[in-house]
Amino acid sequence: QVQLVESGGGLVQAGGSLRLSCAASGIIFSINEMAWYRQAPGKQRELVASTSTDSSANIDDSVKGRFTIFSDNAKKMVFLQMNRLKPEDTAVYYCNAQVRTTTMSRVRDYWGQGTQVTVSS
Repeated sequence: QVQLVESGGGLVQAGGSLRLSCAASGIIFSINEMAWYRQAPGKQRELVASTSTDSSANIDDSVKGRFTIFSDNAKKMVFLQMNRLKPEDTAVYYCNAQVRTTTMSRVRDYWGQGTQVTVSS
């Protein structure tokens, strides 16, 4: 079983910063990719940023220049540094990992429980 635990959410004023952290644990042979998604009330979950084992990153245009994703592969952690936050960034943020649990298993998606980020105007 694989667990993803997020931390770092909270309430911040517009223009402020937060850093989200996600730690993966359990039976993990390899992690292909780790990512952050978010879901605002009444909206679909959307990809915010992702990073692969080669440290390449993909950032959604809506947060490009404000958010940075980086990982610590040895610790199986991924971080999302969020600067110049806007009220429209308010959402539950979810950590995602594409994990292979054994050498023979297929890659599966795992999700954290989510952490609330609220940006006040």
